[in-house]
Amino acid sequence: MSEAAFDLIVLGSGPSGGSIATGAAEQGKRVAVVETRQVGGTCALRGCNPKKVYTNAGAILDTARRSRGSLLGQADVAIDWRSLHDFKRQFTDPVPEGKREDFANHGIELIKGSSRFVDEQSIDVDGRVLKFERLVIATGAVPRPLDIPGEDLVTHSDDFLDLQDLPPCVTFIGGGYVSMEFAHVVARSGRRVVVAERGQRVLDGFDPDLVRLLQDYSQRCGIEFRFNREAKEVEGADGCVRQLVLDDGERIDCQLVVHGAGRIPNLESLNLEAGNVKRCKRGVVVNKYLQSESNPRVFATGDCAASDEPKLTPVANEEARAVGNNLWSDQPDCAPQYGAVPSVAFTTPSIASVGLSAEQAEQDHGDVDIRCEEISQWGSVRKVGGPVAGYKVILDKSNRRVLGAHLLGPGAEETINLFALAMRYGLDADQIKSTLFAFPTFASDVRQML
Repeated sequence: MSEAAFDLIVLGSGPSGGSIATGAAEQGKRVAVVETRQVGGTCALRGCNPKKVYTNAGAILDTARRSRGSLLGQADVAIDWRSLHDFKRQFTDPVPEGKREDFANHGIELIKGSSRFVDEQSIDVDGRVLKFERLVIATGAVPRPLDIPGEDLVTHSDDFLDLQDLPPCVTFIGGGYVSMEFAHVVARSGRRVVVAERGQRVLDGFDPDLVRLLQDYSQRCGIEFRFNREAKEVEGADGCVRQLVLDDGERIDCQLVVHGAGRIPNLESLNLEAGNVKRCKRGVVVNKYLQSESNPRVFATGDCAASDEPKLTPVANEEARAVGNNLWSDQPDCAPQYGAVPSVAFTTPSIASVGLSAEQAEQDHGDVDIRCEEISQWGSVRKVGGPVAGYKVILDKSNRRVLGAHLLGPGAEETINLFALAMRYGLDADQIKSTLFAFPTFASDVRQML
């Protein structure tokens, strides 16, 4: 059994882990990165970036079809799934080699294999023992186990992005980001789409009034919903899906079942107990500096850290910045500066949120001003043929600062950043309205919302 020693070992090669590793290497530290899958991480290879290629295709098709006879003539348009897959690869294929070269140029040793803690200061990677002064857990998340018969027939999101064609019917288990974003693309590809959600609505975490508007429009686009229903079994033969069976006995004939029922921290195989790394359901138990409370040599970021922040790429990147500053300090003092973190589901149209919900704002602040309107008839929306749009903005009546903003419609994924910026720097409604935005733009609608 071979043995080696490093100043820093990073588990995971995504943006968070990669930036920590390169930062340490630039300080002259001996660094290793351990990766079990392709080098580059989920966001670049199997998540945010390739997903956006697909949702862009759905949005373009939607706009073209709705614009017939007004903005456009009668030209026929369709998604060619194989061409879309090939286009996506232009963004994903260069990532692993680019990452490997970057690590090599920084003198970082890239080690492929599965890691397990041996003790508080060493791990085992496929029989090779590696000692460390510091270790960062940035292994991301994995789909939550469904624990149903036929689970092995279910397709995960990364496999979905590698499909070169689609069957006539696609069913999604769960109504979160993955399901709703892909469901909108699949529906616009002319396939039957069914979303089975165990709750009363999809996209839990976004404003319920705006979600209802989106659900209504989604149904008009051909997406079928099964609310308050749970998947009980996936039936198939010879490795092929035949039916999804729900808890009320309904059998949905389909050829593809996609997992969209949430993700959990990718920690199960790490043998954390041997490393005295305490964990909970949300991830590694860390202090405000992302340092393990039970083993101070260990840090965790992103999906693996049990923080109260949303598990989003910008959050992981900010946590990586803080960890990079804290790694070699005897008394860490750099806490992540999250600010108000915006969330977006890239459905068509997008739905976005930042800050408190109306219910949270009323509980925490009492006297609030809630401004809410369905705005499908606003000129900015009609000019692009937008079918559905709305907003809900919550202000603190005492100082008129924005406590929360929730948007649905064309441009929502960009406009929400203006509210995040305003909240980050404590701007009140009058200060925001005093800004002269370019017109006509979606951003200029913010003044009317306030």
